[in-house]
Amino acid sequence: MAFPHGRLIASRDGANFVLAPDGWDHLAGPKPRHATYVSREEAEDWCEREGWDLHLLDELPTTS
Repeated sequence: MAFPHGRLIASRDGANFVLAPDGWDHLAGPKPRHATYVSREEAEDWCEREGWDLHLLDELPTTS
């Protein structure tokens, strides 16, 4: 997972997704160059700080 400029991005099976208020949205193109990798624990801390539901981290879409 990455956290560039206030957004949480996750990658699964080569596809990138950005966390939005209503869940994960597909991110077209490559992930931003300056994205910083974070651990699951850091992503949970970020969600808590920003007031996001932690369950969103478990709802990352699968690719088909």
